[in-house]
Amino acid sequence: MRRLFYILVAAVVLSMGLCACDGEQKRKSILKVYNWADYIDEELLSEFEEWYKEQTGEEIEIVYQLFDINEIMLAKIERGKEDFDVACPSEYIIERMLKNDLLLPINKDFGQTPNYLGNVSPYIHDVFDQIDGNGKNANDYAVGYMWGTTGFLYNKKYVTEPEVESWSALWNPKFKGKLFVKDAFRDVYSPLLIYANQERIKRGEVTMNELMHDSSDEAIATVESLLKKTKPNVAGWEADFGKEMMTKEKAILNLTWSGDAVWAIDEAAEVDVELDYMVPKEGSIVWFDGWVIPKYAKNVKAASYFINFMCKSENAIRNMEEIGYVSVIGTPEVMEYMSESAVEAGFEEPLDLSYFFGNDADSVVINPVLYPDNSVIERCAMMHDSGPRTAALLEMWSRVKGDNLNNGMVVFILLVFGVLTVVGVVRKVKRRRQRRRRW
Repeated sequence: MRRLFYILVAAVVLSMGLCACDGEQKRKSILKVYNWADYIDEELLSEFEEWYKEQTGEEIEIVYQLFDINEIMLAKIERGKEDFDVACPSEYIIERMLKNDLLLPINKDFGQTPNYLGNVSPYIHDVFDQIDGNGKNANDYAVGYMWGTTGFLYNKKYVTEPEVESWSALWNPKFKGKLFVKDAFRDVYSPLLIYANQERIKRGEVTMNELMHDSSDEAIATVESLLKKTKPNVAGWEADFGKEMMTKEKAILNLTWSGDAVWAIDEAAEVDVELDYMVPKEGSIVWFDGWVIPKYAKNVKAASYFINFMCKSENAIRNMEEIGYVSVIGTPEVMEYMSESAVEAGFEEPLDLSYFFGNDADSVVINPVLYPDNSVIERCAMMHDSGPRTAALLEMWSRVKGDNLNNGMVVFILLVFGVLTVVGVVRKVKRRRQRRRRW
């Protein structure tokens, strides 16, 4: 009888404990964050959970997932089967999501919590104003995260600066078999379209921004011709390995993103390989990634707080240190930190960064790969969504690379590759680069 009594008591206590645990679990809400691989200081995720509780008194748990292709991320959100609360698409995808009514406005009222969204550089706000959202202002629906340029990463032992001042370096026979090109059709198409129209730009017949909207048959044919001239020099079309090939001197020229260039320059220095980065004189593109709240988000409040948290100056610095890309945050604290780091690294030439940090920043010593001089920014433009013309661009890219695929197959392969890539990225998420940057 006594044994039965103890069993009943134990059962009651256990059930009460389970109910308590269940109640605690129910009180803890979930925040689903969808981001690129290796694109954040992941320690900030747990720190946000603590910070959010301090600010709101509410428990939060982050579910962090990764993608490697913009279009795959977009497809999941379009289907409405994934209720991500925060995502980090690129500028042209933000544009497409706005046009297709896939975003919710960001609530910028944080009560007693400071609003850090104002830390974003006015330059970024101005560029986001150029996003075509069918009457919607992108700054109401997106907050910038990282940004950069597209240009040439080159080995200074074998390549001189004048040799990479122009996009025509792509078909210079000197680089035959020693050139890697980023396997990103928009990021290659856009600067070459600028190159092909440089005289028209000088004569005022067309602006760079207008060119970024041009995906006509004529424009595509022009770029395709230039790329076919380039192809004999191409050792590979790379999604991520180009920077490593450059550090190992398996190639001496790479058409790539400035963020990848920073990583490669840093890594190469450790093995006595000297790399540098150049934005060609004809002009190029500036690209942006930004935080958005997808239409089917379930935790809109926490999503807004998460975006706000990422805009704190100290968090922006930590993210830059971790991933090597450049934050959109334009506060004096960020400028001072980046300038001090650049001086310690041996940089001496002052740059005009007034466009990014304000009028007082017209002579600042900072790594020019991270923050281009105003003269460079003036010859850069932002990419735009090509809408229904995307298939024609993909077909051109396929012909150049020699894939010999029709439009339907191009889209199918892109989707399959994206799914496999996402699976692979999830599996290798733990391979974070644990080191500090030398700016």
